[in-house]
Amino acid sequence: MVRCVRVPKREGEQVRSKLFAEGMLDLGARIRSDGDCLLIPVLCESYPGYEIMDADLDVQEQRSTDYREVAEVPEDLRDDLPSSFDVVGDVAMIKLPDELKPYASQIGDALLKVNRSIRIVFEDHGVKGEFRIRDLERIAGEGTSETVHREFGVRLYTDPARVYFNPRLSSERARIAGLVTEGETVIDMFGGVAPFGTVMCRLAHPKVVYSIDLNPDAEHFARMNAERNHISNLHPMTGDSSNLVYGLPMANRIIMNLPQIADRFLPIALERLEHGGTIHMYKIIEREDFPPFLERLVSDAASDGHDISIEYSELKTYSPTMSVYSLDIKKA
Repeated sequence: MVRCVRVPKREGEQVRSKLFAEGMLDLGARIRSDGDCLLIPVLCESYPGYEIMDADLDVQEQRSTDYREVAEVPEDLRDDLPSSFDVVGDVAMIKLPDELKPYASQIGDALLKVNRSIRIVFEDHGVKGEFRIRDLERIAGEGTSETVHREFGVRLYTDPARVYFNPRLSSERARIAGLVTEGETVIDMFGGVAPFGTVMCRLAHPKVVYSIDLNPDAEHFARMNAERNHISNLHPMTGDSSNLVYGLPMANRIIMNLPQIADRFLPIALERLEHGGTIHMYKIIEREDFPPFLERLVSDAASDGHDISIEYSELKTYSPTMSVYSLDIKKA
C-alpha cells in the first residue's frame, strides 16, 4: 500500500507539479485513476485541502530524468552542460556553449532519451530580427518545429522557428487572466500567437481581445488558436501596434510583452487606456537601474497628463546583473 493524495482530475497536473517542486511526490509509484479523481503517491502524511488515503499502486520504473547524466560528452565537459532548456509542446530548444557544439547531436539524443514527451531537439542560436524569432538548428529527433503547447487547459498552436513564443510566462498569463473582469476590452500590443489572449478568453470573460503583431505568421497561429479553442472574441491583427491601436476602442487593459523596449510605447498605451485601466508591461533591465526607471516612468507619465501607480514583481533572473520585471501600471 502507498500513501496517496486524492485529487480531482482537473487539478491533477497542478497538484502533481506542486508536490514535485516541494519534494513530496513519491517517484517510486505510478499515479492511478480513481473515478473522477487521481491518486497521486506522496511522501507526506497530510496535504491541505485534499484527502489522504492508502492504495495499491504500480511500481514506477526508476530511470534518469537528468539528460546530463546520460549525455555522451567528455567528462571534463560534463559540468558545462546547460542545467536548463526550453520546451514548447514536444519541441526542446537548448543553448550550447562553444566547447559543447561538437557534441550537439549526443546532447540532443540524451534529451530525447530521458524526456519521453519530447519529439525533436533544436540547438537555439538566439532570437534574431524584428519578429523575435529563434534561430534553430535540429540536432536530434524528427519532424518540424510546429507544435502544440498546453497550459491551464488551453492548446496553443505555435512554431518557435517562425513566431515568438515564451513558454516560461504560463503562470503570468494565468495571473493576468485572473485579474480580468467581465466585459473588458483588452489590447495586446505585441501579441505573438496570442497566448495571453487565448488563455484570457478561456479562463475569463473579456468583451474582446485584440492581439497585434508585426509578423504575419503570428496572426496565422493566433487565428488557429482562437478556432481550435472555440473562442469568438479574440481578434488577431498584423501590423504596427503603435498605429493600429488608434483604430481600436479604448482599452480597459493593455499587455506589452516586449521586454527590451516596451517602455518606448508606454505613452501610446496610456493614451489608449481608459481611466481605471491597467497596463501589464515587461522590462529587462539592470537591477540597480530599476528604481530610477520606475521613478522616470511616473514622472514622464505625469508630464503627459497621466496619473499612474505601479506595482511590480521580479519574474526571473536574466543575467548576473539583470532581471525581467513584470509591471502593473494603473491609470487613475
